[in-house]
Amino acid sequence: MNFISLEKLAYWYTLNFEKKLKGRRILFDDINPLILNLSQKFKKEILGHSENNIPIYKISIGTGEIKILTWSQMHGNESTGTKALFDLFNFFQDDSVEIKKITELILANCTLEFIVLLNPDGAIKFTRENANEIDLNRDAVEQKAIESKLLRRALENLNPKFCFNLHDQRSIFNVKGTQNPATISFLAPSEDIQRTLTTGRKHTMSVIVAMNNFLEQIIPNQIGRYTDEFYPTATGDNFQKLGHNTILIEAGHFKNDYERDITRKFNFYALLKGLFNIATAENTNYKPYFNIPNNDDKFLDIIYKNIKVKEDNIALTKDIGIQYKFRVVNNQLKRYKHIEKTGNLTNYHTYNLINDENLSIEDLKLSNS
Repeated sequence: MNFISLEKLAYWYTLNFEKKLKGRRILFDDINPLILNLSQKFKKEILGHSENNIPIYKISIGTGEIKILTWSQMHGNESTGTKALFDLFNFFQDDSVEIKKITELILANCTLEFIVLLNPDGAIKFTRENANEIDLNRDAVEQKAIESKLLRRALENLNPKFCFNLHDQRSIFNVKGTQNPATISFLAPSEDIQRTLTTGRKHTMSVIVAMNNFLEQIIPNQIGRYTDEFYPTATGDNFQKLGHNTILIEAGHFKNDYERDITRKFNFYALLKGLFNIATAENTNYKPYFNIPNNDDKFLDIIYKNIKVKEDNIALTKDIGIQYKFRVVNNQLKRYKHIEKTGNLTNYHTYNLINDENLSIEDLKLSNS
C-alpha cells in the first residue's frame, strides 16, 4: 500500500491540526482537556505523577505485534513534539476513507504508546530540567528523577521494538554545507563509544531514511543529522543499547517560526511516515542515512554587522550574533536577545542580517541573562 500523497496530507493538515495547542510553552493544563476529549479509540491512563505531583499520561492505541513507545517534552522547554503528537492523534481519529486506510494499517500492525508530556514541572518553568534540576535525558542510568523511573517502567512493560524520542534543538544549528537552519534533525543513537554499526542501529537508520526522503520533498536542504557521539547516561543511547531501536527527532528553526508552529507540521509528517514505514516493514536501505548532512552550528537569529563597541576605551567594530532565548515572566513566556557570538561572523548564516554603521552595542538592547 502506498503512503498518502504529500498534497493530500498537506490539505488534511491545514484543516485538522490541533489548533488549541500553539506557541513554545505547552503545559499540562493545555493538554489535559484534549486528552480527556480523545475518542474511545484511545486508552488513557495516568502513568504516574511528576516531582510536583502533576499527572503524566500514557495514551495507547493499536493492537499490532510491533510495539512502539514515543515520548515528548522530557525537556520541559521542548514542546514541538507534543504539538505534533496531538496532530497525530487527530489523524488517527479521522474516519474519512483515505485516512482510515493509513491508520488502520498502522494500528493493525503496531501497538502504540505515547507519553505526551514527560516533564510537566520543567514545562511550567520552561527549563530542560525537572523540578529538582535533573536533566531527564542524562538520567537514564541513575534514574534519580520520578519521571525517569516512570519512563523506564513504561519501556520495560511494553518492551517496544522501536522508540521515538522527541526533542527541540536550538536555532544555532544549520545543515552543514548550506546556509539553511536545521529545521528537522534525526539521530540513530550510538550504543558504545566506538559508535558500532549494530543491527539495531541499522534498523533505526532505515526508518530515518524513509522519514528523510519524505521530508526532502517539502523542506529540501533543511534536514540534518544530529551528532552520534555516545553519551553513557543519555536516554536514547541506553535504550538503543538495551535493544529498543530509538529514533531521535530534533525539531528546529524554520524561517520566522519562533513559536515552532510551522516546524510542528514537519515533525508530524516525520512521525506519521516513520510509523507507516515500520508498520509496512518497508525494506529501506539504511546506508543513505549517512548521506543526510551533519548538523553544523553556524546559524544565528540575527547578525548585526560592524557594530561600534568600546574595549579598554578603544573604539572598535565587531559583528554581533544573536540567538533568541526565552524565559517565564509573570507566568508568560518572553523572548529576548542573547549575545551568542561576537567577532568576524562572515562564516555564519541568518535570515536577519543588519548592517548599519551608526549602530552601537548600546543601541541593540541586548541581554546576556
